[in-house]
Amino acid sequence: MTATGPDWDCIVIGTGMGGGTLGRALAEAGWRVLFVEKGAAGQRQARNGLSEIFVPEARLARGLWPEPLHATVDGRDSRFYAPLGAGIGGSSVFYAATLERPERHDLDDLLDRPHPTGGWPVGYDEMRPWFDHAARMYHLHGTPDPLSSDAPPPLDPPPPLTATEAALMARFRAGGLNPYYAHTAIRRSDGCLNCLGTRCPRPCKMDGRSAGVEPALATGNAEILTGAEVTRLIAGPDSVQEVELRQGGALRRLRARHVVLAAGALNSPRLLLNSLSDHWPEGLANRSGLVGRNLMFHLNEMFAIWPPRDAPDAGATKALALRDLYTAGHTRMGMVQAMGIRASYGEILFYLNRMLAASRLGHVPGLPHLTRLPAALAARILGHAQIFVGLMEDLPYLHNRVLPDPDRLAITYAMAPELLARRHAFRRAIAQAFRGQRRLFLGLGPELNFGHPSGTLRFGHDPARSVLDSQCRAHGLRNLWVADASFMPTSMGVNPSLTIAANALRVADHLRKDPT
Repeated sequence: MTATGPDWDCIVIGTGMGGGTLGRALAEAGWRVLFVEKGAAGQRQARNGLSEIFVPEARLARGLWPEPLHATVDGRDSRFYAPLGAGIGGSSVFYAATLERPERHDLDDLLDRPHPTGGWPVGYDEMRPWFDHAARMYHLHGTPDPLSSDAPPPLDPPPPLTATEAALMARFRAGGLNPYYAHTAIRRSDGCLNCLGTRCPRPCKMDGRSAGVEPALATGNAEILTGAEVTRLIAGPDSVQEVELRQGGALRRLRARHVVLAAGALNSPRLLLNSLSDHWPEGLANRSGLVGRNLMFHLNEMFAIWPPRDAPDAGATKALALRDLYTAGHTRMGMVQAMGIRASYGEILFYLNRMLAASRLGHVPGLPHLTRLPAALAARILGHAQIFVGLMEDLPYLHNRVLPDPDRLAITYAMAPELLARRHAFRRAIAQAFRGQRRLFLGLGPELNFGHPSGTLRFGHDPARSVLDSQCRAHGLRNLWVADASFMPTSMGVNPSLTIAANALRVADHLRKDPT
């Protein structure tokens, strides 16, 4: 490094599925990589974060995003803590390790179509090797989807089904469904499968930390700054020149040949919108006016299913998934998967209170206390019912966006009529698919999955209709790249984690080949 040269080959902002995966690939290729992470380093043995913690410093110490999300949904304002991480591994250290490959039509059927229906500039066959690479890197295990006509991703054999799982699997098949063992990122030599959805004290769950940052640091080519908040990117007419960050109350600036944004689909556009300059008065990379727009989530359709009456109680399951309802004709729906949660008193109380909060009775004082008795009765009746979720695809609309607010994380979102119509069709399809089985829907109105934001820096060929090019480099900025869920033109009908990791590996490959 010279006095006038860059400090690093690449600065990676964020350490989740995208940033951790990409940073590891570059470090293993010999690049000097600096990870910048807002949260603390933390310990694997640290207590799992809780949404009831409201002190920002305490949330950061537990790996949780310290700020509440200010959301205006269908004109109704709310303020809550979204399921976002802040620490090495980002949100992925709390995820349920479900890495499902999308369907071929998720990418190919929308190839090169204009907004608002989407448009993937990279098709399924081009992404396929990167899906396989990510599956091996994250030690994916499970069984093939019996409905797929494509060869499955590389899968390690899953552990044997429990008695509860085997009973549910047999019941689903008898009803004409096609379940399979869900694709989960667990290194079985270390794993116990009890850490899904929590911060694991061992490196068995493969996430942005265990599969990304830690192997990158082990190469000796990477370093990490924790407790460092990037405040803005300082850019000239065609490149990012410096990264400004605050660490320990002091501002500092760093330089790199390349900068990768991997702060998540909410915070990456927020940073760009707040990086104003004479060259970029509308916000960095925002000549299209699309930075922060086309925000998408999945819709959750939660329901409980009882195992057969004679099935033993073997605990909660995360093993079952099916794609029988992924589409209905040309209607885009999504997959169904077990959540790893039993319908116990605590979960039922949570869902009852959430339904009440969304109803006309939501503002009645003391009403949540009255749900305890019905929750206890329901838990007694439900026994060891398992909770499943139908994960329904969202589509992009310009009015759904991250707001350019430097002081708070804020979004506005309005549910499109077609989304509500698909949601009703999906709910009916679930009821029909599980007819004859004891089941209970756990929600009334539509529920956004705030843990799956995507789409706010969409990639495409046309700079007027996209923020990034097909390599996920910002239009007009030769050294700024994106490696989180914000690149996605559509949300697809599966969890986004495998697609984020696969695309991060693809972007790292383009970076290594870039001559600048």
